[in-house]
Amino acid sequence: RRVACAYRSTRAMFRMGAMSASSKVLLRRSLAGSSSAPRRAAAARRAVVVSANGANSVDASRGSAYDCECCPPGSPFLFRLPNTRFASVSTRSAASSSPSVLASAVPSDVPSAAEELVDYLNNSWTSFHATAESARMLTEAGFTRLSERDEWALKPGGRYFFTRNMSSIVAFAVGEKYEPGNGFNIIGAHTDSPCPKLKPVSAVKKGGFLGVGVQTYGGGLWHTWFDRDLSVAGRVLLRRGKNKGRTSHELVRVARPIIRIPTLAIHLDRNVNTEGFKLNTETHLAPLLSTAIKGELEAETSGGKAEEDEKKKEKKKPAHHPLLLAVLAEELDCDPGEIVDFELEVCDTQPSVIGGAAREFIYSGRLDNLASSFCALKALLDAGGGGSLANETGVRMIALFDNEEVGSDSTAGAGGTGVARPP
Repeated sequence: RRVACAYRSTRAMFRMGAMSASSKVLLRRSLAGSSSAPRRAAAARRAVVVSANGANSVDASRGSAYDCECCPPGSPFLFRLPNTRFASVSTRSAASSSPSVLASAVPSDVPSAAEELVDYLNNSWTSFHATAESARMLTEAGFTRLSERDEWALKPGGRYFFTRNMSSIVAFAVGEKYEPGNGFNIIGAHTDSPCPKLKPVSAVKKGGFLGVGVQTYGGGLWHTWFDRDLSVAGRVLLRRGKNKGRTSHELVRVARPIIRIPTLAIHLDRNVNTEGFKLNTETHLAPLLSTAIKGELEAETSGGKAEEDEKKKEKKKPAHHPLLLAVLAEELDCDPGEIVDFELEVCDTQPSVIGGAAREFIYSGRLDNLASSFCALKALLDAGGGGSLANETGVRMIALFDNEEVGSDSTAGAGGTGVARPP
């Protein structure tokens, strides 16, 4: 195999003119006069080394290089061939025998749009956060926020957006040459993704552990949620004392991992590798919050006066673990007793990143459909050259709906009245 490898390598160098004339003559004579395969291989190796050190060796300015794929790293048969496939990447070489072995290929730059997408994903753990992030980007670009409760006074050249349920958003820009009857250019996407959502009564206590009851939302690959560092995020309904009893909606995201869905040790599930894992979403998909003893102690030390008063009034089983409410209260800077209700999702704390040896992939959850949401948003902001509407005769619009994963038939979904009223 090494003889064939050296032979192919030297033929390649002949074709590219990478070998000097004296090296070619030496190689031909050595191969012709060698009666054994090892001698022919040694002759080919000597010719390669002479060429690599000679005056007619491959010019480094021709770009990056790649190594022979037939030999293992560090083999004396390895040498560098010109390669235009990696012309846009910089290379690093590991310390090895001459010529050096290509250790890694790193691109000189990453597209700014890819970095912006990663930031968008990291700020959009839930449909509520995706809507809030989209609204922030639109506001910074000069869009005016509208309310569905008010009467709108739209003008040509104007940029507007509105949200519904804090989980869907519609944005549009009216062309300066728009006339009634002209068309709309609309891009549709959705802000929600498959995930486990906390049940209305989430408190679960079993086997000495405090768990969180969840229900599946959408068509997810539920086995991928096991053995991950998980947390919660979403919307919380508060009745703060400083607001004189008025309720308000606030977003929350617990960045640190607080729950986990563990798998059984192989000792307790011997047949899992042969028969497969038969997932039951009701019994297996049960995130653990803490041990029962630790959870109760932490809840007692972190509970506020409002919680104590509530316990005196009602001795019934709480809908949610006090420890979970204490964690949420810490994030929201409020008393646990001020939390009226919430709509929370289980989220993976592992951040979205740009990955791959050549930095060509995006490793992330929620790509369905936040990638499309981001692209639609960027298209609206950048269309016409920086969002110019001078020559636009129609209306540019994006509609990022909620609840697509469960049929879209909701007030915030595509089946609602956010964009068009049903006939």
